[in-house]
Amino acid sequence: MSDVAAINQFVTKYKTLKTEIAKVIVGQDEVVNQILISIFSGGHSLLIGVPGLAKTLMVNTIAQALGLDFKRIQFTPDLMPSDILGSEILDENRHFKFIKGPIFANIILADEINRTPPKTQAALLEAMQERAVTVAGHHYKLELPYFVLATQNPIEQEGTYPLPEAQLDRFMFAINLQYPSFKEEVEVVKATTSDNEVTVNSLFSPKEILDYQHVIRRIPVADNVVEYAVSMVAKTRPDNQTASELVKQYIDWGAGPRASQNLILAAKTHAAINGKFSPDIENVQAVANSILRHRIIKNYKAEAEGITDEQIIKSLF
Repeated sequence: MSDVAAINQFVTKYKTLKTEIAKVIVGQDEVVNQILISIFSGGHSLLIGVPGLAKTLMVNTIAQALGLDFKRIQFTPDLMPSDILGSEILDENRHFKFIKGPIFANIILADEINRTPPKTQAALLEAMQERAVTVAGHHYKLELPYFVLATQNPIEQEGTYPLPEAQLDRFMFAINLQYPSFKEEVEVVKATTSDNEVTVNSLFSPKEILDYQHVIRRIPVADNVVEYAVSMVAKTRPDNQTASELVKQYIDWGAGPRASQNLILAAKTHAAINGKFSPDIENVQAVANSILRHRIIKNYKAEAEGITDEQIIKSLF
């Protein structure tokens, strides 16, 4: 099948996928879109939202609809790296045997990732970057496709360990979840307080997802679009000549080169789901908020004056 035919087929399957997810998840259309864009781009996502917004249900439903193996890890202050990665035990023949931890699945939901100490958070780093883990000197490859979808509660910061910048940078997207509208909440209450069981059908196989990821990577991008993405990221760095006054005044640190790579990859996927065979500047702008939000570090002045990430990012367009 040619890449053009593959993208046309992808558009059809993507629409069916959204319909399947909508059986369970009411509204949150943009959030679902962003999670799926990160998955088909091969990236990880950080979901930021208050409790009760169906983050776990959303990830579980997406995993089911994609036909992927799903595991949920509840992060707590006493969680150890071995609780995630697995550990070696002595079997009855006195040989060491490796028991796999929950990290060995296609989709990992790292629930409240900032509740666990840095040592345990770091256990995810190798898995996220290398798609492999090292335990007791042995290297274990993880099954592909592999995604980490982590959640974080933005309001309750007592007893939490903020994610280090190096780990935040590993997440392609940081996605803000908002409260549902009145109409959506009415639908949610009706659906969740009745006895109706909803079945979510698996529409993809792991191989199909990997194939679509390769097709998306092969999408050509015009030089001016790549240059636009790179210059947008460069403008987030206060010491850069092209940085705006807003950035120089309110930003301590800007985004690194991984942001530029992610902007182009996500723009390719955004173009593909809309049936386009090459991304343009609009596609880059459509994904910029979620890619840059967690990569720019505001100073105390920005916090004091209530300057939002969105305002700063919009000034880069």
